[in-house]
Amino acid sequence: MLFSSYSFLFWFLPATLLLYFLPAALRIGGLRWQNGVLLLFSLVFYAWGEPLYLFLMLGVIAADTCLGLWIARAKRKKALLTLAIFLHISLLFYYKYAAFFAYVCGFSLQTPRLPLGISFYTFQALSYVIDVYRGRVAPQKSPFLLGLYIALFPQLIAGPIVCYRDVATALHSRRHSLTGAAAGIRRFAAGLAKKLLLANPMGALFATLIGRELSVLGAWGALLAFSFQLYFDFSGYSDMAVGLGRLFGFRFPENFRYPYTARSITDFWRRWHITLSSFFRDYVYIPLGGSRRGTLRTAGNLLVVWSLTGLWHGAAWNFVLWGLYYFALLALEKLVFCRFSRTVPGVIAHGATLLAIALGWAIFAFDGSSTALSLPALGSFLRRLVWGKLYTPADVYDVVRHLPLLALCALGSTPLPRRLYRKAAYGRRLFWLRTLLPLCALLLCLAELSDAGFNPFLYFRF
Repeated sequence: MLFSSYSFLFWFLPATLLLYFLPAALRIGGLRWQNGVLLLFSLVFYAWGEPLYLFLMLGVIAADTCLGLWIARAKRKKALLTLAIFLHISLLFYYKYAAFFAYVCGFSLQTPRLPLGISFYTFQALSYVIDVYRGRVAPQKSPFLLGLYIALFPQLIAGPIVCYRDVATALHSRRHSLTGAAAGIRRFAAGLAKKLLLANPMGALFATLIGRELSVLGAWGALLAFSFQLYFDFSGYSDMAVGLGRLFGFRFPENFRYPYTARSITDFWRRWHITLSSFFRDYVYIPLGGSRRGTLRTAGNLLVVWSLTGLWHGAAWNFVLWGLYYFALLALEKLVFCRFSRTVPGVIAHGATLLAIALGWAIFAFDGSSTALSLPALGSFLRRLVWGKLYTPADVYDVVRHLPLLALCALGSTPLPRRLYRKAAYGRRLFWLRTLLPLCALLLCLAELSDAGFNPFLYFRF
């Protein structure tokens, strides 16, 4: 079920809110009731798209409840932790990577369809058992509360990746207020607008341009469109997830902080998909030794992390190349260019970073989902960026008519709109803006939905 669908907006979400808040308003319910409602509707939400794999997720919840308790009580904690990690990675490997590695080894293997959201909820489950092992959190005795953490529908399918310690207190005690609910609705409306009003049109432009013989102008237009589509699609989902979490009393971590304003690749990854970067830092990079054991070991640790980061996004060669591409950039930045970075003017550093990010998205886009996006076509596309016919009338037409939207996307990728909104609505006390702007965004989104085709979030497939 998509957040940007009529079934979610006019059936699922209203029903959830009604059963969640009405009993408490009538003083006949409490937090246990609200947690039960959230768990039930989260399971319905998942079963809507994956009825068979619901049992797989329930099995993960049951296994983690037992493993968490055993790890906390056992003397040989490391052996149990190793077992827990092996079980989770084996599950992810079978569904997501077995066919790919079989193909690499020269034979074919038929595996079932990839379960929705498995990359996200597997990482959340792993963070729980590892934190129990480290003594950071107490084991959750209730499978229902642990199930609520893993299956909570706002962030179940595409994140943000929420560690158990981030919501452990809220599972047992949380406050609801009109102020918090209003903030959540505003955040949800902003995310929905990002998806429907910006990401989807950019996706349509990318599909149009990539589907024909490209000129240099068309290639750069396609690359720019995909860069904006991916950002507004994924950050829009994260905004909606954070907003829905706020609506139900949860505070999820931020997943994006204007990544296209970064002045270095390191800075970019502190701003893009923050919860994934944090997961690999806390549970892979630092345990391997981080940057504390010399230059060679640091480079090796970076190679492991970025190989895993690339593979996490998908079992395809383009994602492997994409991970290695960022390994090379970050290794050069950390080990070589760090000595000169302070002397480079900000404008040049920002421009070089944006160019490197855009070229990375070119690798990311060619995932083999169609002939036009096959890996062999990537080389042709990269050549078109610097060589070939400068433009065609069709490319000029499509790029020029999208210029206002491209400019709006560029502006929306910076903190400026948010600063202007906060200054007007809070600094100048124009309180009506807090209601009017989200309401206008919702109305525009509903108008767009009435004429839109099926367009799922890009990160659903990961």
